[in-house]
Amino acid sequence: MERKGSRLANFFLLLVFFILYAPIIFLIFYSFNSGGTMYHFESFTLDWYRELFSDVRLLIIVLNTLVVALLSALIATIIGIIGALGIHAIKKRTARNTVLSLNNVLIVSPDVIIGASFLILFTVTGYKLGFYSVLLSHIAFSVPIVVLLVLPKLSEMSPSLVDAARDLGANSWDVLTKVILPYLSPGIMAGFFMALTYSLDDFAVTFFVTGNGFSTLSVEIYSLARRGVSLNINALSTLLFLFTIILVVVYYFIAQRQKINTVGVRK
Repeated sequence: MERKGSRLANFFLLLVFFILYAPIIFLIFYSFNSGGTMYHFESFTLDWYRELFSDVRLLIIVLNTLVVALLSALIATIIGIIGALGIHAIKKRTARNTVLSLNNVLIVSPDVIIGASFLILFTVTGYKLGFYSVLLSHIAFSVPIVVLLVLPKLSEMSPSLVDAARDLGANSWDVLTKVILPYLSPGIMAGFFMALTYSLDDFAVTFFVTGNGFSTLSVEIYSLARRGVSLNINALSTLLFLFTIILVVVYYFIAQRQKINTVGVRK
């Protein structure tokens, strides 16, 4: 009976993965179609990728997307670390839970609401929509993610580590940079990469706060899709998907290396 339940669970897991990845595989497959449609595969070609790399405007949009993602992830990680340290320092449980709940609002709120809120804010204040409006918005919705990934590691850290460092003569800066931050590094790296992928994939918030003359890949793919089916979209989406996979693999190896180093230090 147990073996039958295990087989059923494995079948269900495979079905879920098939539903998730089948559209992506279909999209990647037809990005190499010389026929120009997604209905009949004629022959293998790289023309859509050549056309993609020859489009200067699209390359600028790719650069815009990467710059926004890297900057927002970096700044959000710094703010998120400070926020996690601040929340952890709150002694009263009720106050800590209240602040943590406020931090989680941007995570549970629909992207459309967040995007519309930022649009109203920028419009009322007269702030010009463009690069900085997108950057500020991405930082805002990435900070809570970093806080949630750093805070558990901070809660796991034994206070005796800080006490031992102070007994050895370390000042507050040394305790932060040589004890706390190295211990939190797995959570920090996880928060950075999560913020990076959220920024790369975001569409709804960016769609509201982007202005004339500035665009990101998600918004550009949407505008291209509205004009009609083009295999340029397939090629662009394929490259974006592969880049996301590379980020996940890099994070995995970094996390494994940090785990090995942590085990070695404990021994």
